[in-house]
Amino acid sequence: MGIERRHRGLPVAVPVLALVAATGCVSTPGAPAEPSAAPSPSAARVCAEPAAGPAKPPAGAVPVDPAVVGDLAAKTRSSPPDTVFWLRPGEHRLERGRHAQVVPKRGNSYLGAPGAVLDGRKTNQYAFGGSARDVTIRHLTVQGFVAPHDEGVVNHDSADGWVIEHARIQYNSGAGLMAGARQRVRASCLRGNGQYGMNAYQASGGISDLVVEDNEIADNNRDDWERRRPGCGCTGGIKFWAVDGADIRGNWVHDNRGAGLWADTNNNDFRIEDNVLEANDGAALIYEASYNAVVRRNTIRRNNWVEGRRYADRGDSFPFATVYLSEAGGEPRIPARTDRMEIYRNVLENNWSGITLWENADRFCNSPANTSTGSCTLLVKDTDRCTRPAIAGPPLYSDCRWKTQRVDIHDNRFVLDTSVVECTAKCDRMGLLANYGTYPDWSPYQGDRVAEAITRKQHNRWHDNVYLGPWSFVAHDPSRVLDPGQWQAAPYRQDAGSTFRPLGGG
Repeated sequence: MGIERRHRGLPVAVPVLALVAATGCVSTPGAPAEPSAAPSPSAARVCAEPAAGPAKPPAGAVPVDPAVVGDLAAKTRSSPPDTVFWLRPGEHRLERGRHAQVVPKRGNSYLGAPGAVLDGRKTNQYAFGGSARDVTIRHLTVQGFVAPHDEGVVNHDSADGWVIEHARIQYNSGAGLMAGARQRVRASCLRGNGQYGMNAYQASGGISDLVVEDNEIADNNRDDWERRRPGCGCTGGIKFWAVDGADIRGNWVHDNRGAGLWADTNNNDFRIEDNVLEANDGAALIYEASYNAVVRRNTIRRNNWVEGRRYADRGDSFPFATVYLSEAGGEPRIPARTDRMEIYRNVLENNWSGITLWENADRFCNSPANTSTGSCTLLVKDTDRCTRPAIAGPPLYSDCRWKTQRVDIHDNRFVLDTSVVECTAKCDRMGLLANYGTYPDWSPYQGDRVAEAITRKQHNRWHDNVYLGPWSFVAHDPSRVLDPGQWQAAPYRQDAGSTFRPLGGG
């Protein structure tokens, strides 16, 4: 699976973003970063100030002794379902085997006393695994585990109904946390993990009804997987795969290496609201090959300085954006709380570029250019139908490709001060474009037909926004860079009712 921008394809917190010379912005190794500006009052600051757990065991709880190696796993095995475990203060350890994880039973709860830490000591791969449903983990620090690439430490097997609250899941390899259906992740710190803070992926099928709220998600992808496996698309503060119904609200997502939030392939019905997304090396938000979402009331600032600058320095003309919609849009035939992609009442301040809407003309079901390998759209259940000659006619011509359509971008505030971003060019872009279709030779989407569709025929609209600073616009293809007047005029007719103050950004 993964992102593609022009012809390429597949898949996040780094420490402090250090401003250097105008040629670049780099990530400085070290301790987790503190932002230069405080987040809005709604953003979670839970890593520095975690809520304390119960100092005494609740009635009926089974105490777990940190002095006894493996006590937590052993008592879990010997206790019935629905048992509450209270971990005493101190460092708890598992047995030394790589797979000596805790395997909860249905309905178990694990409560950490103040100072309770479950430490894998760079020996154990997983902390909590198995298929038991409705497990709760509260007030516990989980750290030092070494999950392999694409695997997770807590809820390793993506069981359903888990609740993770007031936890610190930090400094592990792989993903700190996996996700299952009906999972709730609240008021927790997901920081410093080697790949993802959370990987919302379930091998047995799509995840539904996921809530992620009031968390701090920072400094993830410390192992820099995009450098180790270029183009893998396998990083992010949180990565979502085939999630149907998600509420992502009130989180502080910052200083991740790569993207902050990334929804990749057949996600649907997301509400991303009241978050602070800042100082991520790449995009604040990527919504890719997915459907039907509302993005509102977010504060989005100082993102994409590292990745945007890297591509600009290479001479790349693509508008690498801070909010990036790639083959993603509204689809009324797929049930959701909305039938559009609506982006409104957000503040985007001093990011590297703004919002880009993109479609790869060569990416569709059964195309070798489809980086979501083996996947097809949610409108076609039998992927084998998307072949010639049928794909050239209705309904498959439309249904065999993910489309960036029905996107409504309004009542946002876009602020750019180039002296803050330290850029002279290519950091000021909005984009609405596609590539020229060339591949494969049997593709019915060759030429500029996809570029024409996304630009003029698929109901993508900017309107009633405020622009402060020297913004420009890329339409149809990367070669067409427009000023605000050209963007508002025929044939594009975008940003009706919007205001532009080119000198207002700083």
